[in-house]
Amino acid sequence: MKYIALLYGEPDAGPTPGTPEFMEMLAGFESATQAMAEAGILVDSGPLLPPQAATTIRVRNGETLLSDGPFAEIKEQLGGYYVLDCEDLDTALRYAAMIPSARYGSVEVRPLMVMGPH
Repeated sequence: MKYIALLYGEPDAGPTPGTPEFMEMLAGFESATQAMAEAGILVDSGPLLPPQAATTIRVRNGETLLSDGPFAEIKEQLGGYYVLDCEDLDTALRYAAMIPSARYGSVEVRPLMVMGPH
């Protein structure tokens, strides 16, 4: 089954860029990603630009409306994701716990819905 791990954190949470602690956190991401790849469960992963880089689209009464920024004002921001193909939720949770975001924010793990044959 495929799971998505959504990485959330507050904008100023975690180590400051350029510090040894920040470099250690980056190494933690690299280590977690490598472990998932070696286990054969990593489908995709990536960081996201800040919410200010987003464009939100709404279609109302046939009209496409665009607005700059995220859909909603929230304290924690979505900063990245991993898509994992695991035998069960426990395995997905075990690997998601390796992601540094779990220490500085949170990681939401959710099964992906299967739509049609795959």
